[in-house]
Amino acid sequence: MPKSVVIDLGTGDLYSGLPRVTAQVWAGERSRPEQCVGSLPAAPAIVDLDRDWRLLYKSLCDRRPLRSVAGVGHELDDNLLDDSLEIDESGITNVSQVSFEQLCQILQDALNTWLRSETFLPIERQLRSQFSPTEEVRVVIQTDDDLLRRLPWQRWDFFKDYPRSEMALGCSNYQFHNAPPRPPHKKARVLAVLGNSQGIHLEQDAQFLKALTDAETQFLVNPSRQEFNQQLWDEQGWDMLFFAGHSQTEGETGRIYINEHPQHNSLTIEQFEAAIEGAVNNGLKLAIFNSCDGLGLATALSSLHIPQVIVMREPVANRVAQEFFKHFLDAFAGKHLSLYLAVRQARRQLQGLEDEFPGASWLPVLCQNPAVEPSTWQDWCSVSTGARPQQFNGSWRTVLLTSLVATTCVLGIRYLGGLQSWELKAFDQLLRLRPPEPIDQRILIVTITEDDLHLPEQAQRKGSLSDLALSKLLQKLAPLKPRAIGLDVYRDFPFDSTSAALAANLKQSPNFFAICKVSDPEANFPEIAPIPNLPSDRQGFSDVVIDADHILRRHLLAMDQSLGASCRSPYALSTQLAFQYLNAEGIFPHYTPQGNLQLGQHTFQRLYRHTGGYQQVDAAGYQILLNYRFSQSSLSPASTITLKDALAGQLKPEDVNERIVIIGVTAPSSEDYLITPYGQRIPGVFIQAQMVSQLISAVKDGRGVIEAWAGPAEIFWIWSWAVIGGVLGWRCGSIRWLIGLEAAALATLGILCFYGLTQSQWIPLVPTAFGFMITSSSIAVIVTHQDHNHTKPILKPIKQ
Repeated sequence: MPKSVVIDLGTGDLYSGLPRVTAQVWAGERSRPEQCVGSLPAAPAIVDLDRDWRLLYKSLCDRRPLRSVAGVGHELDDNLLDDSLEIDESGITNVSQVSFEQLCQILQDALNTWLRSETFLPIERQLRSQFSPTEEVRVVIQTDDDLLRRLPWQRWDFFKDYPRSEMALGCSNYQFHNAPPRPPHKKARVLAVLGNSQGIHLEQDAQFLKALTDAETQFLVNPSRQEFNQQLWDEQGWDMLFFAGHSQTEGETGRIYINEHPQHNSLTIEQFEAAIEGAVNNGLKLAIFNSCDGLGLATALSSLHIPQVIVMREPVANRVAQEFFKHFLDAFAGKHLSLYLAVRQARRQLQGLEDEFPGASWLPVLCQNPAVEPSTWQDWCSVSTGARPQQFNGSWRTVLLTSLVATTCVLGIRYLGGLQSWELKAFDQLLRLRPPEPIDQRILIVTITEDDLHLPEQAQRKGSLSDLALSKLLQKLAPLKPRAIGLDVYRDFPFDSTSAALAANLKQSPNFFAICKVSDPEANFPEIAPIPNLPSDRQGFSDVVIDADHILRRHLLAMDQSLGASCRSPYALSTQLAFQYLNAEGIFPHYTPQGNLQLGQHTFQRLYRHTGGYQQVDAAGYQILLNYRFSQSSLSPASTITLKDALAGQLKPEDVNERIVIIGVTAPSSEDYLITPYGQRIPGVFIQAQMVSQLISAVKDGRGVIEAWAGPAEIFWIWSWAVIGGVLGWRCGSIRWLIGLEAAALATLGILCFYGLTQSQWIPLVPTAFGFMITSSSIAVIVTHQDHNHTKPILKPIKQ
């Protein structure tokens, strides 16, 4: 809830000082304010600075088309400029924008120095102790002194330190206006008076009002006094009175030029005060005079109890006035900011024009009746973004029905595989966002590099690794007692007489495992047999499942083998090595009644044809998702040592003892490389290490294996977000707000899906986003269609 401050400057002026300044603070739900009293010393220098500022500003403004009476073709009586201040125009020459900007800074510094006076500090300390920078604070400066009302109070440092605060001017004499309560209109009612436009263009002001979807705007273009008066008395009442044209201050009152007739073309406030009082009785809440020099208008209107008035404190360029009004409507009616925050935002946005229009952001001023609570755009109409159900026929029923239809369509397309490639790309992107992990210390990889292919021990090799090099490597490893050794190199040819000892050693080593390959007729890949005479329980296939985009995302643990095949092992090499490692710790594999592999306390949920983002894939065999262990410093998930260094005796016992050693080729010439979701091609031996690490880490460390949600959970999740999208489309009347909230919702969805992946849960992202956007957009279109069909705009054509 916004907090309010009323600072009553009391009697006195800048020449003699302000002997009693009273600040009353309303915070929260308190019915009684806190009060603090201070004072301010005399500051005649500020009077001189303000005079010079206004003179320089007027000189610069003479070069621009203004919304002042000077543009009407009439001579402006010098006495009407300000009867309390005489300006000596001979005192300042050579007007430049630079000198004006310097004077702006000097005046701002002088104002803040004055407000830092020791006698005023108790008030400022009280204010700063009551509010936090994140709270909305409304500050009313209450005074009847014309010079004090003209000061740029918005430049007080307090408003810079509290970015959700804004000031308004108030008069010392005010009262609560006991107008009879009136129900809000179906749409906000706006009376727009486009007055004398000589030298300026008011068409753009009208276009801003026409763009409001939840407002009825009655335009009066160059009206007569009678027409203007009659519309103000309209019994339906107006929420906002808007005037654009020429105006001026005349002493303590103001004059507006309502038409272009030679005579009877203007009115003082006194000439239509009865009609204004009638409009206030009928619910008028805000008057905007988007014209020049409006402080006199605001002062005169304050006695008529209008809740809020927005004016320009000095002559204003046509473009500045239009830009302010555009930004104000966007903030107040579009974004539904409070009146004070909307004025602040629109005023601050004028700073972007100050290269061309110096001092533009100093001009808009909000004037407030302190006895009246400021209203919001939503308060003005029963059918706005905050209260759309009365207009949106069907409301929740339509939202639910639309969300169900959208969800069904998305799920149908997904089931047919239409979203699979998008889902897999999104999955890859989320994987890449995960933080890096340390390497798995339980695995050592002996790499066969390009240089290792040319070692002396490799002279007689028939593949990537000669029998001599393998024999010497095993001799180096044996004393260090690895728990398992996996050879990720094909060796399907018979042993010759020189390799008889190696053949016997491999057959008798219970911790040695080697790969073979199953034939794949569809891909035209022949079978590759295992090492001759190697027992089948120490064989492991090397086959992997590659997606259509050639990326490896799945881990094939096991598959059925034909009886006549040479590669008869039902398990992958990675699975065999993990089993061997865990068997030594008394952990043996078994299968649940549902057919899922269980190791220790961890059950590996198998992948089926319709699982997660996979909807049209071959799920044959026992497949799970591969949860990569990614390290920024290396493509390998484990420690590595080259074959050359291993044969040279550089193996460390702590790297081998009770570890898994995997031997494989990393030489680029071998072409044994696979593409990962990280966008990198890594050697097949690293993939084997990734798979082994996944199984062991899940059992020993509790590191999750990525699993998709069950079908019902995914359906409910997608439908829930579709409902959220429908509610946003229902509640948001502004397209800009809808787009912003949709973007925020989708960002939240992405964050949730990323968090789920860090917890090894593959949460549907792409189908959820589609369901959300389809429902949101559909409901927004339905609501807009009903708006146009069931509400007739009240717009009077603008005369050309």
